[in-house]
Amino acid sequence: MSNVEEFRREVRSWLRSHLTGDFAALKGRGGPGREHEAHAERLVWERHMAAHGWTCVGWPEEYGGRGASLEEQVAFHEEYALADAPARVGHIGEQLLGPTLIAFGTPAQRARFLPRIVAVDELWCQGYSEPDAGSDLANVRTRAERDGGDWVVTGQKVWTSQAHESDWCFVVARTEPGSVRHHGLSYLLVPLRAPGVEIRPIVQLTGTSEFNEVFFDGARTDAAHVVGAPGDGWKVAMATLGFERGVSTLGQQVGFRRELEAVIALARSNGAAADPLVRDRIARAWTGLETIRFNALRMLSGVAAGAPGPEASIGKIFWATWHRELGELAMDVCGAGGMLAEGGPYELTDWQRLYLFSRSDTIYAGSNEIQRNIIAERVLGLPKEPRP
Repeated sequence: MSNVEEFRREVRSWLRSHLTGDFAALKGRGGPGREHEAHAERLVWERHMAAHGWTCVGWPEEYGGRGASLEEQVAFHEEYALADAPARVGHIGEQLLGPTLIAFGTPAQRARFLPRIVAVDELWCQGYSEPDAGSDLANVRTRAERDGGDWVVTGQKVWTSQAHESDWCFVVARTEPGSVRHHGLSYLLVPLRAPGVEIRPIVQLTGTSEFNEVFFDGARTDAAHVVGAPGDGWKVAMATLGFERGVSTLGQQVGFRRELEAVIALARSNGAAADPLVRDRIARAWTGLETIRFNALRMLSGVAAGAPGPEASIGKIFWATWHRELGELAMDVCGAGGMLAEGGPYELTDWQRLYLFSRSDTIYAGSNEIQRNIIAERVLGLPKEPRP
């Protein structure tokens, strides 16, 4: 038996023996569009995982991880999804900030922040997007100025996922007055539970508030809380985005497959499967899901070889569009009854929530439009889109 297979069996066995009792009730809780579900209980579960060494499994052992190989990390995320374990609450710190600090942080930053991420004692959010700097991140206007031993941050971030539940935010801010585009930016670690920070939840189509506006009005953070050199924020921020397209993608697809199987079961039970057009769309959805998996494997193969290519952008467009279309298929399978709320004042069914939330898949983490521009300009060598 290979080491990967042994690791997979270990993960599966641990999940089977620990997702019991009160934790068993958390199965399937949380996830896209449902982040509000059992947050406090899921936090207890994740700290239970930490106590048994099952957070940050891909981090080097010296930083509190298990030093799991890429293949073992994939196995972990697949088994976690197959167990229908609850959605993670510390994933932004574990999958985005942690690897960034390991790559670019100072020894003092690693000592201060990494152990608390491993233990799930501090939760993080990502301060990138702004009202005029969404997918066009280089248009950032939030600024930070040095004042003695502090950075003083002023500006606004938007679409900040889980900010209302987070303790810290990694913020891209303009620290060189007069700089434009990707020049003069810095990557700062800013406490959210401090004077000068206001968080306003944004109500989404699903009726929940997974993301937020965050206003910084003279908020302060220690001068040592800049990752990389001041002015190198673009390089560090791009590295973080690279970590975002990581090993959890195959685990995500386990969830997609579970949703597709549920749509098929519904179509069989309510007679919608008798429609040849519905059967054709289901077949297309199944083949699309297989394509998503092979795209992800190709992307991870490039990462393992040290030469990641355009697969991340190609894969993002494909799975985001596929998932949005799955939501549309689910509503059509539901029929006219799918237009009725499950209860008042705005209680949605799982199918309605899938349909509404999956609209955002083609927008967040780089919209389809931006991903197409990246592929056209950086991969195919086509002329750049005209800019004003």
